Amino acid sequence: MAIRRSLVSMLIFFLAAALPADGTAGEDYREAFWAGHFYPADSSVLTADIARMCDTARHDSFTKPAGKVLKALVLPHAGYIYSGPTAAHAALVLEKGQFDKVILLGPDHRAGLNNGAITDAAGYRTPLGTIPLHADAGRLLQQTGLFKPFGQAVDKEHSLEVILPFLQYLLGPFSLVPIVLGPAQIEQTAAALDPLLTPQTLLVVSSDLSHYMEYEAAERKDRQTICTIINRDGKALAASPNSACGTVPLQVLIDLANRHNWQPLLLHYANSGDIAGSRDKVVGYAAIAFYGDTDMDKQNSSAPAISPQLGGVLLTLARQTIALKLGLPVDGEEQKKLEEQMREKEFQQKRGTFVTLNKNGQLRGCIGSIAPVESVASGIRRNAVNAAFDDPRFQPVQRTEFSDLEIEVSILTDPKPLAYKDGKELLAKLRPGVDGVILRQGLASATFLPQVWDQLPRTEEFLGHLCRKAGLSADAWQTGRLEVLTYQVQHFSE
Repeated sequence: MAIRRSLVSMLIFFLAAALPADGTAGEDYREAFWAGHFYPADSSVLTADIARMCDTARHDSFTKPAGKVLKALVLPHAGYIYSGPTAAHAALVLEKGQFDKVILLGPDHRAGLNNGAITDAAGYRTPLGTIPLHADAGRLLQQTGLFKPFGQAVDKEHSLEVILPFLQYLLGPFSLVPIVLGPAQIEQTAAALDPLLTPQTLLVVSSDLSHYMEYEAAERKDRQTICTIINRDGKALAASPNSACGTVPLQVLIDLANRHNWQPLLLHYANSGDIAGSRDKVVGYAAIAFYGDTDMDKQNSSAPAISPQLGGVLLTLARQTIALKLGLPVDGEEQKKLEEQMREKEFQQKRGTFVTLNKNGQLRGCIGSIAPVESVASGIRRNAVNAAFDDPRFQPVQRTEFSDLEIEVSILTDPKPLAYKDGKELLAKLRPGVDGVILRQGLASATFLPQVWDQLPRTEEFLGHLCRKAGLSADAWQTGRLEVLTYQVQHFSE
């Protein structure tokens, strides 16, 4: 027994010694691969270096735009001896507790990725501590056409890691949505990120500028690139070779900035020749802040409204699409006329869309897309087919049912986060009959279109059913811990 107790004591000792000091035992964190190379591995040395660079940067003049709030940052990601003084200019615009979530976009330098990749770890570990992943990272991974898991065994990407200690030092605790981007679908990627941009979210793009040009040529090139970013011209940026290693993440940022009218402001520019080393082959660095309104609902005011007449055209489009899928005859002249009508600018705008099918007053299918990832015309076509044949709650529509179908189409505004403290305030802020509602908690998510208020007019009942649809308890909305987004629709019915 004494020997057994001794062995148990030794095992407990060794297990305790193996536990990390920050208490993250059992959590699978992506380790700091570049600590000791791009930046100091010792936490006290790292903190002192960042503090020194930030204190120096704070002496530079910068006036924050009146009535605007910080939405995004561009920061460089080279070794701190080179890019650190520029990255430190984030100290001019960041402070402790300012944001609780960071979406960090960086370019793929070595893995050969297509589209976006997100670590399969629980978070990142740097010498300054651990950063947990936000639940939004898991939500993005559900969009398999845009984002894939990134295994730690191959994740040696430095563009994200090098930025993190600066954010930890300046912001304090936050959760992270880390995305490494290869060649990607810019508009679709931006549309997937758009609903995640709450007032407490900072979007950060990690990018250096030109690489290995002679000093004067690099300065000219970099100034041109900075002007392109300031002008929010993603196409010009993509067309200019050797403008930035983070061209794809920058294009995504520019797309979002154009959606929300964010205004870019240069905080600092330098290149490696200014800081250390030779001026024969330099790399450029810039820190750029993007400022926007305190709310982001102005974007929808510029979207062309769909008139009742054009709404009728969309209903025809949905019906004709289902008929063709069923193999029913469709007049060729009517098809040609409809294709011409689809060229209207209102049908080319990117909006979320839903198609709802009813039969004898009962739901027969309803499928849609909330994010504005495709044109209204494309969305109605796709969702008409999905509602008729791919709604898992119903059998596919048959030819014999076609004439009995009643079709409704809905055109959505972009979802906006709804800030609230508790269930009582949530009840007061929701607008029955007006707001479509999205509820989220972790990976659980569900939405009701505004039309659902017709069946569930009491807000408590509406929220209870929506919570159950998301797989949550009916009273989960009362806790104040759910993420709530709202949107509005134009809808047209046959």
